[in-house]
Amino acid sequence: MIIETLVVGMIQANCFIVGDPVTKKAIVIDPGGDAPVIAKRLKALDLEPTAIVITHGHFDHVEGSGELKKLTGAKIYAHSDDVPLIKSLPAQGMIFGLGVSPAPAPDVEFKDGDELEFGSLKARIIHTPGHSPGSVSVKVENHLFTGDLLFAGSIGRTDLKGGDYDTLIRSVKNKVFTLPEETVVHPGHGPDTSIGREKRLNPFFR
Repeated sequence: MIIETLVVGMIQANCFIVGDPVTKKAIVIDPGGDAPVIAKRLKALDLEPTAIVITHGHFDHVEGSGELKKLTGAKIYAHSDDVPLIKSLPAQGMIFGLGVSPAPAPDVEFKDGDELEFGSLKARIIHTPGHSPGSVSVKVENHLFTGDLLFAGSIGRTDLKGGDYDTLIRSVKNKVFTLPEETVVHPGHGPDTSIGREKRLNPFFR
């Protein structure tokens, strides 16, 4: 499996390209900006994106989705509970004093347990609210892309609209920490970690 991490956008969020090396099909997770850079890397890897997957509707994970769709033809997927957030990107930016471009509504609204096939690989959608109402984690084999739910040694903020601390903690404990400890965690910001490491060392769960 091909996994590429690109740090994109004004807030330097992680965007992930996940590809099947045999069929050359791929998904792009959280194109928060710099769509031409993402498209160029896809071309260099000879990958064809079949889906643009949004883990949650905050601008630093969504802003490049519309342009990337135009460049690649891939459809945009997101959870229905975060569609209002996706539709409010300019207003989100104003909170931080940033000019943020609008993004299109998703072409497909997925739900918990849905699977997206790309080549011989499957991405399973796990609804993990707390950072936002429609926040999801995306599991591909033994890799989990958590958006802003869980970081190395930390968790996502819950003080933005739709965030809830208790809900986030339950999502991690009941839906993420139940996965095998060797599962690699790819957060929306910062370095990779693992389920086992976070269960042992993350101060929010000691």
